[in-house]
Amino acid sequence: MTVAIAEEVTFGGSGLDRAAHLRSNSEAMRAAMEATEAQMILFWRGSILVDAEAALVRMSVAASTLIEVGAAAVFLGLDDGTPLFALDLTALAPEQGGFPDPAQAWPTQGFPLSRSLTVDEIFVDLRSVMARLSRQDAELAATAKAVYAWHATHRFCACCGEPSDVIEAGWQRRCPSCGARHFPRTDPVVIMLITRDNQVLLGRSPEWPEGMYSLLAGFVEPGETIEAAVRREVQEETSVPVGAVEYLCCQPWPFPNSLMFGCRGTALSDRIDVDPLEIEAALWVSREELSTVFAGDHPLIRPPRKGAIAEFLLRNWLADRLD
Repeated sequence: MTVAIAEEVTFGGSGLDRAAHLRSNSEAMRAAMEATEAQMILFWRGSILVDAEAALVRMSVAASTLIEVGAAAVFLGLDDGTPLFALDLTALAPEQGGFPDPAQAWPTQGFPLSRSLTVDEIFVDLRSVMARLSRQDAELAATAKAVYAWHATHRFCACCGEPSDVIEAGWQRRCPSCGARHFPRTDPVVIMLITRDNQVLLGRSPEWPEGMYSLLAGFVEPGETIEAAVRREVQEETSVPVGAVEYLCCQPWPFPNSLMFGCRGTALSDRIDVDPLEIEAALWVSREELSTVFAGDHPLIRPPRKGAIAEFLLRNWLADRLD
């Protein structure tokens, strides 16, 4: 698999300069916040602000906005020298007359931003636009969403239980009681293109929408290699033994904070015995049948979600582009 193809994965690296060396420099951060060219992307209740073309809205940083809100801002890096921040407005929006429902579009007025929103600028779920974002917009949105998700679930020190403070421009938390430092976590997950001859193995979870099937996936356990996780997860969910395993590509998946390791494995048997505690169903799908799935003509299986690594792997397997 060539690097060029691997980099097509949504949320893949865009070459963003994260400028991590500036995070601990309070003077540099203040100067970045006060720079006339500084920009910020906005979140509200987990949704991201985009325009009519599904591009991230980059709001100019008002002179005091980020300094006043403090912990709500995360420094994302530099774009050709321009400081980029993310700002979560969830806790700042007024209870009455606050921001619009993400599914609707109307202006937001009366909030201390550099300007009001237009009718074409709306807060949307990242999943709904992820396949349409530019590479850099996708990386910025995924980074900020994952960091905010981590902060939401790690407000207290894991060592002593006391409330912790946000430091390092949003990239660490420090406990003022015991001094422990905590860093954003990323959960490793394997997602597997398991094939046997001309077929690929698909499965579905019971909570998924009707007709939705995908590649098998699961978390990597402590002390486990990626290859071992692939074999274990497939065995646990379907009883299908897997031989050779090959790493293909990865995808940051900010729902909430996973790193998906895309792998290919060769099944040693086509006999399926589903564990109902793991998944609802599994089946083998031929290349010819998968073509009808992507075309939207399959009677039982809906097309995979664009932008997800499962869709990327299946589409390129179908096109024989994974070698």
